[in-house]
Amino acid sequence: MHSVQIKIIISIICCFLTIESISSQIIEKVEPPFWWSGMANPQLQLMVYGKDISSLEPQIKSSDIQILEVHHTDSENYLFIDLTISSATKNGYFDLEFYQDNELREKINYELKARKTDSKNRNGFDNSDLLYLITPDRFSNGDPSNDELESMREGLNRNEPFGRHGGDIQGIVDHLDYFKDMGYTALWLNPILENDQEKWSYHGYSTTDYYKVDSRFGSNEDYLSLSRKANEKGIGLIMDIIVNHCGSHHWWMKDPPFENWINNQSGDYQETNHRKTTLLDPYASKEDRRIMTEGWFVPAMPDLNQRNKFMSTYLIQNSIWWIEYADLAGIRQDTYSYPFREFMTEWTCAIKNEYPNFNIVGEEWVDNASIISYWQENKINKDGYSSCLPSLMDFPTTFALHKALNEKESWGEGWIKLYENLANDYLYSNPDNLVIFGDNHDMSRIYTQLEENYDLYKMALSYLLTMRGIPQIYYGTEILMSNKGTDSHGVIRSDFPGGWEGDSTSVLLRKNLNAKQLKALAFNKNLNHWRKMKDVIHTGKVLHFVPKDKVYTYFRYNKEEKIMVILNKNIEKYTLDLNRFREILDANSNGKDVLSNEILELNSTIELEPMRSYILELR
Repeated sequence: MHSVQIKIIISIICCFLTIESISSQIIEKVEPPFWWSGMANPQLQLMVYGKDISSLEPQIKSSDIQILEVHHTDSENYLFIDLTISSATKNGYFDLEFYQDNELREKINYELKARKTDSKNRNGFDNSDLLYLITPDRFSNGDPSNDELESMREGLNRNEPFGRHGGDIQGIVDHLDYFKDMGYTALWLNPILENDQEKWSYHGYSTTDYYKVDSRFGSNEDYLSLSRKANEKGIGLIMDIIVNHCGSHHWWMKDPPFENWINNQSGDYQETNHRKTTLLDPYASKEDRRIMTEGWFVPAMPDLNQRNKFMSTYLIQNSIWWIEYADLAGIRQDTYSYPFREFMTEWTCAIKNEYPNFNIVGEEWVDNASIISYWQENKINKDGYSSCLPSLMDFPTTFALHKALNEKESWGEGWIKLYENLANDYLYSNPDNLVIFGDNHDMSRIYTQLEENYDLYKMALSYLLTMRGIPQIYYGTEILMSNKGTDSHGVIRSDFPGGWEGDSTSVLLRKNLNAKQLKALAFNKNLNHWRKMKDVIHTGKVLHFVPKDKVYTYFRYNKEEKIMVILNKNIEKYTLDLNRFREILDANSNGKDVLSNEILELNSTIELEPMRSYILELR
């Protein structure tokens, strides 16, 4: 028997709760599988599943834990039980008993764990962090024994771009020293929960069990171990969560508790129109808004109905459970605007109630700052909508960066796209808390988008690591990974070189990397570590000047320090007049270039080298 099979059996036996059968076992699942004492919200709702259990009467014989209400469902195989847990309740186990006609039929020994010290006050990822995004199946295969499992529908096929390649949690653990050495301070992993689908399960966005790590990645305990070991090295863990949809093979799809558990549950299949503007548009039709919110992504991703109060509570508790269990530093919420927006307010505010300093970044894939800003907490919207969402993925900056670097300079093209995009920060309640990035798992890699121009690539990273916001780097960017000639997501999410035994190229071992890749690695490492130590980049103010003659110049500054960033797209040497910057740049000063260690005198002019970035520490 393989070691991973033994792990799974032990995990099932020791799972999260003990069910004591009085006769034959009736109850199959209780979710959440355990909870914690001392939470800010004293109420907990248990979803209990088992054949014909609706006639059972649950009881708890405790003065500290009481049953508030028992809810029956459209299916006779569920009970939802509302509990209130006194603040005086100590950690440990309590018995949840189930009676029928005054006869004890089953007893669950449910656990309340001790909450981690100061868990409520945990700090989420912030401007001092550099996020590293990983697609787990494509990063590194640290445990080949979990590649093929008879219990899972899809097996290993590394030759198929959309197949499973075998990357796992152990592979990520094996690279923790690499992340630290490169200066990355937080890991955002694409979803790691079970995706037991027939095909394309590698990406993780079709959840089939919300409380279980996919066995081909490892176990819940492996995920917890990753979090602990990463934290020991100063690296936080960000979980990718999806509350909009699940996978078609989620266990509840065969027997939903309610007739409205899923949107369009009994009707004809309807796909979302993806028209996010309908949610804000004062003239949009109700039908268009309905299709946007209630439509499915694809037939394999049933759309969850968060208007069902039990679904809503289930999803909120699940997110809090993972934060507490895995000691998370943040959440990235997939397809943020697709669920019912009132629910998203409830979800974000419930999490911030438990963890006031926690950070959540929402994905809203639009090139429109007015739409992105609508969802951020403390934004005053005309329609009165508000939420507790601290951060969003800054897609407008991503698209502006691509255009600014690729376009020829003119009055309305080139650097002016970045300049005017940044001018839209007046729309945001907190632009400093946006996550900025050059690419991610759903778009062509930045090196590809820049037509593999290394000078433009360095400008892109120079911008991302000196601009306001929280930068995110996609795995492989540091060694110029590319998807030239195709926009296939399977190729964009290619295997990280050296993550598999026998790989001819290895980043970790610096094996068979070409000269340009080695230069890129060194460039990234130097810039990453420099940023890590610079408070002026984390929290300093921004002052930028209208681009002129293919040069974009801006400053980051606070009371202690000034940084001058110059991005030059001229293909010949260019003399930059410094007099237009005198409102912030002192005369007779000089600056040390972080990228070259050169000292530049900043008197009246400086001569810029062609196609070059400058990050100057002024003194």
